[in-house]
Amino acid sequence: MAKLTKSSIDRLPLPPRKPDGTAQQAIHRDDALPGFGLRIGSGGAKTFFVEKRVNGRVKRISIGRYGHLTPTQARLKAQELLGSIAMGNDPAAEKRAKLAKSVTLEEAFEDYLATHRHLKPGTVHNYRKCIDGCLSTWKTRRLVDISKDMVEAKHRELGATAPARANNAMRVLRAVFNHAIAKYEDESGRPTLHFNPVDRLGKVRAWNPVKRRQTLIKPHQLAAWFDATLTLNEETTRDFFHFLLFTGLRKTEAATLEWSDIDFADKTITIADTKNRDPHVLPFSSMLQDLLERRRANGGAAWVFESPKFPGTPLKEPRSATAKVAKEWGYPFTPHDLRRTFITVAEGLDIPHYALKRLLNHRDTNDVTAGYIVSNVERLRAPMQKIADFLIQHIGPERLASEVAALPATPTREEPDGAALPTFTLVEDE
Repeated sequence: MAKLTKSSIDRLPLPPRKPDGTAQQAIHRDDALPGFGLRIGSGGAKTFFVEKRVNGRVKRISIGRYGHLTPTQARLKAQELLGSIAMGNDPAAEKRAKLAKSVTLEEAFEDYLATHRHLKPGTVHNYRKCIDGCLSTWKTRRLVDISKDMVEAKHRELGATAPARANNAMRVLRAVFNHAIAKYEDESGRPTLHFNPVDRLGKVRAWNPVKRRQTLIKPHQLAAWFDATLTLNEETTRDFFHFLLFTGLRKTEAATLEWSDIDFADKTITIADTKNRDPHVLPFSSMLQDLLERRRANGGAAWVFESPKFPGTPLKEPRSATAKVAKEWGYPFTPHDLRRTFITVAEGLDIPHYALKRLLNHRDTNDVTAGYIVSNVERLRAPMQKIADFLIQHIGPERLASEVAALPATPTREEPDGAALPTFTLVEDE
């Protein structure tokens, strides 16, 4: 067409849709100003653009919508952009760089989550708590405006009341910045962010020292702890705690088990969705077989540990039950203490190193030897039963009589009284 004017644009027809309903576009170029044009969509949208060869490639840069801009305004903007291109500039790259520099923490965080689709829902939830809870006032700030001094001051402020939470929030912020540094670039292809402000914390040794929890149930405490669990009203929660103690599983792994994960013929438990994403198969001990058979006989739900409050869903975090057990027992208690107890018992019984790693589904990327070992679940049955025997011996078989069959103890070494009493040292969980 000739010159793009209001009257000529208003007369232009809309391009028809394809037979399958897909929208099409029609291009109309202005003869009076080469490189200036109008794009019309089947839906009625009309957008001015500039089209020019930049660095050997033809690029089309949108200027704005007809209606928002008059043809005269769009023509002036087109002349400006064409002049910039003639001077050797790349308006499209400049626009991307401008947008990159304007990215806020919230936008970068959402892009980080969209890119890291492998993150588990629980991890995403925790990350959101860090951003929404600790850094909520920064969400609308541009990343380029978040300085090292700001990070250090915020970390100090948060750490005054919650040292671990302050560290976690800054670790999430560090991950978002690393993602942004790799993704957002200026017109020359260089990062718009030249440093990660969270790195300041490591360089000045400002990270808060946070000791890992070291609580566990000692052998002489097992009987009293078990008695405390029997005061719970819900059988599901009692069984859940006992199951954690005798498997060493993480609470989420156990709570989300379905009956399809339990193979009674093969006497195995399969955890498909684990922390390290490696499928984990555990053999039954006699205690676990009795517990699982009793649960299967008492209910037909899909979940091994179905929520008593919300039928049809897996058991959630049993906070009130945990608090009650701690009160009745008289010591602090968390479900993860049961995993630490399982690990410590196994280590004290001299369970072979690789068998212990397989029981816990621990991955060691630096262990070359482990990569050549193909573990068979059958080789884990004896260690699993050995751990169960020790736990039952110290709980007291008579306490288990109403829920599971008593199992004979299998001493690991003979002491004067014939009991198996290994020396215990706390083994940290990974």
